Amino acid sequence: MMKSARKRCGTAVLAMLAVLTLAGCQTAYYGTMEKFGYEKRDILVDRVEDARGAQQEAKQQFENALEQFIAVTDFQGGELEDQYRKLKSEYDASESRAGKVSDRIRDVERVARDLFAEWEHELKQYTSQDLRRTSERQLADTRRHYDTLIDKMRRAEHRIEPVLNAFRDRVLFLKHNLNAQAISSLRADRAEVESDIAALVAEMNASIAEADAFIQRMSAD
Repeated sequence: MMKSARKRCGTAVLAMLAVLTLAGCQTAYYGTMEKFGYEKRDILVDRVEDARGAQQEAKQQFENALEQFIAVTDFQGGELEDQYRKLKSEYDASESRAGKVSDRIRDVERVARDLFAEWEHELKQYTSQDLRRTSERQLADTRRHYDTLIDKMRRAEHRIEPVLNAFRDRVLFLKHNLNAQAISSLRADRAEVESDIAALVAEMNASIAEADAFIQRMSAD
């Protein structure tokens, strides 16, 4: 359903939908998507895929930043200004990726909220008690899986800011102390930085795995 809907949506339609979304016209966005057979359920799966992708990219970026930090701590001589610039570049990229993760998680939450509100409302429209009860069970099951997913996404997101703050501190310190003593000081922090990023990567891996499971469940129903 999701892939076929994407194929039916041409470039012009997607551009228009982007404008509607940016303008905050969420109702118009949903209405247009429904005309192309793209329900809120499909949109939620799409948003989860986007969030998963953002986390995968952020995870890779933080691992790259760690590699650069280790390279700085192993630096034995030469132009420290170049090392600072490389580390600062990795920090900036990490900050950007972190922002995208937060944005994508907010997108997931917004669509999920709208989907569940619509589902609740439509339960009242059934005349068949059996079908209503079946739909209620499906709603409860979907909400349970979603709650697990969003909890893991938030846990991973909350790990990011402390890592960024610590990274920023060390970048600033190196900026104003381009000398061997500064490198020695950063080297002493190496184990802590490695541990923090390892914990962040573990949380992101758990979130990514849960996103995979959620997508599979939603696509199989």
